[in-house]
Amino acid sequence: MRIADKTVTRAILERHGFTFKKSFGQNFLTDTNILQKIVDTAEIDKGVNVIEIGPGIGALTEFLAENAAEVMAFEIDDRLIPILADTLRDFDNVQVVNQDILKADLQTQIKAFKNPDLPIKVVANLPYYITTPILMHLIESKIPFQEFVVMMQKEVADRISAEPNTKAYGSLSIAVQYYMTAKVAFIVPRTVFVPAPNVDSAILKMTRRETPLVDVKNEDFLFDVSKASFVHRRKTLWNNLTNRFGKSDEVKAKLEKALEIAELAPNVRGEALSIEDFARLSDALESVALY
Repeated sequence: MRIADKTVTRAILERHGFTFKKSFGQNFLTDTNILQKIVDTAEIDKGVNVIEIGPGIGALTEFLAENAAEVMAFEIDDRLIPILADTLRDFDNVQVVNQDILKADLQTQIKAFKNPDLPIKVVANLPYYITTPILMHLIESKIPFQEFVVMMQKEVADRISAEPNTKAYGSLSIAVQYYMTAKVAFIVPRTVFVPAPNVDSAILKMTRRETPLVDVKNEDFLFDVSKASFVHRRKTLWNNLTNRFGKSDEVKAKLEKALEIAELAPNVRGEALSIEDFARLSDALESVALY
């Protein structure tokens, strides 16, 4: 019987007297078919090390441990550590780290893999309330994670994988797609969790690009400009940029020059711009000393 089997999950929770904490965004998956599908989507085999975030009672960890070389699971809730020691006792290739993934020294931690030179994939059911900070923290770290296969709120997955000229497209799409390709692999209904969340989830598969999607002089400034361009989605690029950089005659003259260099119309909206457009705009704004 699998950990994720509903009767087994219920028995584990009762045996340890575990109660869910809303502050940790805990929703445990109780569908073995979906767990197998996650592992298949991530193409986990013995040539891969896995980092998992928020293992809960070990439902996904069990599947990962059976397929991967090693699994390092970061769990912030210290109440779950003895439960994981119980449920994963048969696996000698799992390390449970009782730490907040946002505060962990990952460069040091991954050296604890028996073979740290193997490719590393991130496979996780991410807490909804902190999905974006975790993803950006991992993507922007200097660790060359090969791939992410992560569960998150469907709406967030749609935003990350969105194309220009769609409602979901925005600065988050740009921040992730600059580094990674992103595609929704499949939808996970809310009914397969304990407790059931209020929304459906999606499995998002992200693969690191060999080089960033665009060549830009200043990455941080690119993300700053893209964020500014979506502050008021219904406003034009011009309005959003003047809100960000100022409305003096000098600033407006520089903005006009930068838009001309980038070959962009002032009345276009941010959602119509590709990442390549934003890269040109970012470099143009920097060239006229607007940063």
